[in-house]
Amino acid sequence: MFGFLRRRRRERIRGRPLPEEWLRIVRRNVPIFDRLTDSDREELLGHVQVFVEEKYYEGCGGLALTEEIRVTIAAAACILLLHRQTDYFPGLTSILVYPDAYVAPTTTPMGGGLVMEESQIRLGEAWKGGVVVVSWKDLMETAAGRDDGRNLVLHEFAHLLDMEDGAVDGTPVLETRKQYARWSAVMEPAFERLRRDRALGRYSVLDPYGATDPAEFFAVATEAFFEKPGVLRRRQPDLYEELRAFYRQDPDRWQPRSRVALHQPEVDTEELPAVEEPS
Repeated sequence: MFGFLRRRRRERIRGRPLPEEWLRIVRRNVPIFDRLTDSDREELLGHVQVFVEEKYYEGCGGLALTEEIRVTIAAAACILLLHRQTDYFPGLTSILVYPDAYVAPTTTPMGGGLVMEESQIRLGEAWKGGVVVVSWKDLMETAAGRDDGRNLVLHEFAHLLDMEDGAVDGTPVLETRKQYARWSAVMEPAFERLRRDRALGRYSVLDPYGATDPAEFFAVATEAFFEKPGVLRRRQPDLYEELRAFYRQDPDRWQPRSRVALHQPEVDTEELPAVEEPS
């Protein structure tokens, strides 16, 4: 009964007229939007209305929340939901937005019951308890095409998809045993390839931070799938096809880049060194 009522409520929300300012925000701040088909744009904007209605945002570090912030994050996150049955990241409880990079305390087990406490500067993170943290400045870098193919919202919300089965292991919820077997057969060697590339300083279409562990690999691969689909398909076709099957989207077939291409050409070269940056 509750599921039926929730679906009806969401249908009503998606059926509301979209505020014109929201459309301007999405076009301005989510470059992927202009590459989508008309039907995908309509679906995405409906998801945005539900997401903004249901999700709790909190400004941190003195940041005052605005409609622009809420709509921008919603639109970028909901790209991951197109063509898929969705409950809108059901484990998500809060979205914390900082004006810029922020300092987060960390603890590292040292053995013998000892832990090392330190602080790290971060741009974003996703917690298993259902919290996503993002830097608004980094989101605007992506909007301007100055983020080298990275996309903080896609990265952190891919982590939420990974967490939906209760594990943080780089494998989201799949439908059949055959799909799980195929996922492992593709993802494990691709992860090892990135680890080797990172160790040898070789260029990869994937952010070398993805070599940290399988969970980061899935998040980084998701970024590349949507932000650098042509290069990913050429260099790692098996990985591209596995992500295409999961997300039920084919970004390499979308409309050509416009303003993104002016700032960020798709580089495909062996000569570029791998540079690690925190994600």
